[in-house]
Amino acid sequence: MPPALGRRAVLATLPLAAVPAWAQDAFPSRPITVVNAYGAGGQTDIATRLTADRLATAIGQRVLVENRVGGATSIASTAVAHARPDGYMLLAGTSSLAINPTLQPRLTPRDPMTELAPVGAVYRGAFVFHIYPGLPARTLPEFIAYAKANPGKLNYGGVVGTVVHLATEMLCQRAGIEMTAVPNRGGVEGLLDLQAGRIHCNFQSPVEAMPSLEDGKTIALAISSRERLPNLPNVPTVAETLPGFEAVLWMALFAPAGTPEPVIDKIAAALGTVTEDPAYKARMAQLGLTAETGGPADVRALLAADTVNWRRVITEAHIQTN
Repeated sequence: MPPALGRRAVLATLPLAAVPAWAQDAFPSRPITVVNAYGAGGQTDIATRLTADRLATAIGQRVLVENRVGGATSIASTAVAHARPDGYMLLAGTSSLAINPTLQPRLTPRDPMTELAPVGAVYRGAFVFHIYPGLPARTLPEFIAYAKANPGKLNYGGVVGTVVHLATEMLCQRAGIEMTAVPNRGGVEGLLDLQAGRIHCNFQSPVEAMPSLEDGKTIALAISSRERLPNLPNVPTVAETLPGFEAVLWMALFAPAGTPEPVIDKIAAALGTVTEDPAYKARMAQLGLTAETGGPADVRALLAADTVNWRRVITEAHIQTN
């Protein structure tokens, strides 16, 4: 008998007064809120709302999305970490949970591994490494060779402390090249800077990069995941040149630490139904994302490994925030 079922069997024999409140009412008996740290209308927000809608059907209760933007995502994650651990407030947690403890240790939660409880995986998203067409490079090895011949003369863009920024730093470290960071607000601003030659290269989401690539305004050299993208099958991965390289943005659901395991298990099972659905996978693919299925242990392992990886990149690059 699985451990969770065993606990339920024991609880069923206890007097009603001894049974926790979460067990007295069938969970969920009211709407669930998923807190999203990103602004409305962006890729992450769209994916979160899509997931919430499907999760509502799978779990049999309304699932609302609440945007709490700011503090390098810490406002959202702190709100969930301090919420009542009953399963009714969840966090759409991303790779920032693995980055912030090293890059911005004053932000809360300082230790997501203990202050939050992993529930289940949602998606991962790769980035396209594309360049200004005026550069004399059409492959990643050619770009690396040019950068080595011109140390410090190439610029790259990105929001400080994001996966895009750290992915470029990791590329520099692995390739043995020097480039200058030109911080921007990401998204459209970074794309316009690249098209105008104000920066020379950038990691960008496929959805943002595709129109520019199709118009020839930028040139794709590599993909940041270990697998090629279905919609860009002829673009090699960075790992094909630099073995072991991987930089992806991931999302998973988290609950406050102390949330009962049966509640987490129920949400995780419903989420797994969502992420395994072919229609959901197809819609996520349209957003340039890959639906991922994994339970609490999988998410915990991912967070732990990513924290170690980004800590190494941040430390070696001596990256600091104000």
